[in-house]
Amino acid sequence: MAIFKKPSLRTDNRKKREMPQGLWQKCPGCGEVVHEIELSENDRVCPRCEYHFTMSAKERIANLCDPDSFVEMDSQLTSIDTLKFQGMASYKDRLRKYQDSTGLVDAVLSGHALIEGYKVAIAVMDFSFLAATMGSVAGERITRVIEYGTAERCGVIIVAASGGARMYEGMLSLMQMAKTSGALARHACQNLLFISVLTNPTTAGVMASFASLGDIIIAEPRAMVGFAGPRVIKETTHQDLPERFQTAEFLVEHGLIDLIVHRNALRVQLAQLLACFSATH
Repeated sequence: MAIFKKPSLRTDNRKKREMPQGLWQKCPGCGEVVHEIELSENDRVCPRCEYHFTMSAKERIANLCDPDSFVEMDSQLTSIDTLKFQGMASYKDRLRKYQDSTGLVDAVLSGHALIEGYKVAIAVMDFSFLAATMGSVAGERITRVIEYGTAERCGVIIVAASGGARMYEGMLSLMQMAKTSGALARHACQNLLFISVLTNPTTAGVMASFASLGDIIIAEPRAMVGFAGPRVIKETTHQDLPERFQTAEFLVEHGLIDLIVHRNALRVQLAQLLACFSATH
């Protein structure tokens, strides 16, 4: 006979309340958990350590341009599966997936707008769309926005973020490096301004083409900027890499980048540069 009677436990059959997804973000910089509302109100910059979270192209446009001044261009351009790429998932399926999740047609949002009253041609790359890889449509949209800036005799601003060329399009992707660079060369022949803004990460074919050709090159703090990855470079050169290698801070010290600008101050900085340029024409 048992000395103690086993207590009866009442079970609650109701489901536990689940925490809604996306309300909190863990900061990669300091490890603190930050509420999504707090991030949005601070231009997606961590209020503790000032780590710059990824920003969508639409958020970037709203952050930089005068209200209701942005006019999108070439929204009808869509990528096609020229090579009939087949892998774990078809290229067409991947495109549909990212179009649904981002609300974008491709990895670049382009058009013209005003920044503190100054007309600019602007293109913004969105890393959440296939890591902002540069395919034929991304390259074409960037090229057309540069050509628009040349025709309208206004400055061009490109906000870059990319994992490189889009492998699903093969050589067609690599051709965009030459095409965008050629458009910038014609823009420069007219003595017109091009400001390149590098965000985290800007790598590979994008960095090896238009992103490094700015008259003024600006980077956000701690942005990763480079061509090949550090591991590939180390294995190729058989040398230890310097501290902070391929960071914006390292590159500004070595002359590749002109300015490091906090996201909260970027709009003001761009307006000042546009004002200085306008004063010379």
